[in-house]
Amino acid sequence: MMKKINQLSISLVMVLLISSCTRDLRLSPISQISNASFWKTEEDAKGGLYGMYVKLRDETAMNFYFWGEARSEIMGPAVGGTAGYEVYYNNTLNAVNVATLYGGISPTWLGLYTLVHDANLILKYVPGINFKSEADQNNILAQAYAMRAFAYFVMARTWGGVPLVTEPTEGYSPTTTQKPKATVEEIFAFIKQDLEAAIKLYPNANYQTGRYLWTLPATNALKADVYLWTGKRLGGGNTDFTAALNALNEVEKSDVALLPKFVDVFDYTNKGNKEVIMAVRFQELESQQTVYNTMFSNKMPANITDASKAALGGVGLTAFSDFWWMPTALLRNQFSTDDQRKAASYVDIYTKEPGGGPDKYGYSVQFKHKGVISGGVRAFYDDYILYRYADILLMKAEAKNALNQDPSTEINKVRARAYGSNMSGHTFVGGSPADNDAAILKERLLELAFEGKRWWDLIRFDKAFDLVPSLQGKSAQKYLMLFPISEATLSLDPKVKQNDGY
Repeated sequence: MMKKINQLSISLVMVLLISSCTRDLRLSPISQISNASFWKTEEDAKGGLYGMYVKLRDETAMNFYFWGEARSEIMGPAVGGTAGYEVYYNNTLNAVNVATLYGGISPTWLGLYTLVHDANLILKYVPGINFKSEADQNNILAQAYAMRAFAYFVMARTWGGVPLVTEPTEGYSPTTTQKPKATVEEIFAFIKQDLEAAIKLYPNANYQTGRYLWTLPATNALKADVYLWTGKRLGGGNTDFTAALNALNEVEKSDVALLPKFVDVFDYTNKGNKEVIMAVRFQELESQQTVYNTMFSNKMPANITDASKAALGGVGLTAFSDFWWMPTALLRNQFSTDDQRKAASYVDIYTKEPGGGPDKYGYSVQFKHKGVISGGVRAFYDDYILYRYADILLMKAEAKNALNQDPSTEINKVRARAYGSNMSGHTFVGGSPADNDAAILKERLLELAFEGKRWWDLIRFDKAFDLVPSLQGKSAQKYLMLFPISEATLSLDPKVKQNDGY
């Protein structure tokens, strides 16, 4: 499949034109030539599908991390500067700086609506195409429903209520493209509807090679994520927690398992491994680098200690990267020394002192996603994992705890790998629901740091104002749990109103 994706620039120009947009909801009209010649064959349908995944990759390169984690307590300023990233972890976003370009990409909802548009095109045209296999046709439709649900899930968690677009925009007019925001309740009702449509259409629960397409297990993982959110944030309660737990049980029936070694999950040569449920594919020479190149120093100190150099692999000490933020002491201090996730997640850089004095701490670099070394240079083309089995186990613990069931089994499965032979000192024993939730939230921090989930976890558990230093003492400012809508977006669509508080 990746070979096909790689050919998009030549063979799928029409798809990219169809799915391109000017700004935000003002999508470019499709030419009559494209309309007449595309969406006729099974290969056209596959081309549209692959184009949709290219757009997903564009968004995950930088933006998903900004939306899902950058505002948490995980990252702080690096020694070389901040380059504007401080507006996230300092939580000083406003309608202007929220649209700042990073890596050539603006973290507004523009790209997500293009992704929705691509899914809408598939859902409109693919049912009218003759396929050799109805199962293949249904599989494409299922992926489009799942992708649209996922895009709206990202938007609902980020901005709350957003415009609900359910048809492709095939011509521009204010009456069809300018829409007011739907309520967040309406958005989640639509997401759940799309998820059920997708689940019914998948022909089987198989994974494809690489695990970078929506599948039945991946869609059930998304469903669980959605229902945990609505159970806690929208008052869905036990009904939603039960739906989440049932979906997670379905994921566990698939070909998925914890890898014996935590570090192997993220090995560049081990992409699409058995722990991965859904990932976004990045590859050298076919995509841009990811946000992780901003978390690694482009030049290591000349007097770096041998231990620090060894921890980095001893090679690739120069990278095409901009080191603008790094793991905070607040994060680093929560890892115990016998937790294998510590060394696999970040590296502390120490330097040798003249005269043989004690080694001096300089800074830390994110190292869970350490890229690939090519020609002595480290480049960051790690897959962006959306769901993996450890995440499933911890979501299951969360759902069980919400239903007053014991979450110990799932927590201890995750800890057993993390601590290995030292597990006896870390065995979890269930306590009160509040204590269990605190343990689950911390375990998610240790297990999933740098995977773009921490901010949304803090919001779901209602702990952002307690645990993020820049938000402490601001619990009355509930609007800060959402992002502001960019000024550019508001200027283009008079029906869209700014989120309260901004």
